[in-house]
Amino acid sequence: MRMLRWSAGVTLLDKVRNIHIRGSYKIAPIIDKVKERRLRWYGHVLRRPEDHMVRAALSIPTTARGAGRRPATWLTTVQKDLKEIGIDNTVAQNREQWKMQTRRADPR
Repeated sequence: MRMLRWSAGVTLLDKVRNIHIRGSYKIAPIIDKVKERRLRWYGHVLRRPEDHMVRAALSIPTTARGAGRRPATWLTTVQKDLKEIGIDNTVAQNREQWKMQTRRADPR
């Protein structure tokens, strides 16, 4: 964000919100970019053959954990992202459709 402010000629003393600066440069929030990349990788893994090492790693069960809130795993985070977008795993086999439904970060 500092680089965008510098290129826009805006300082923190000008009291311009980050969302306005990102909007003027048409740059998505970093959270959206991270979700997009995570789902892109997940689609890549799902298109692998069943016997591939990376695809087999998805089915490894997690170990039992102690009491308290369970830490989020990568797979649970991806499932939450998929639920938020409203798509399921079967779309990943069609690469073009997967790309169109998961690429939401760039506001162009």
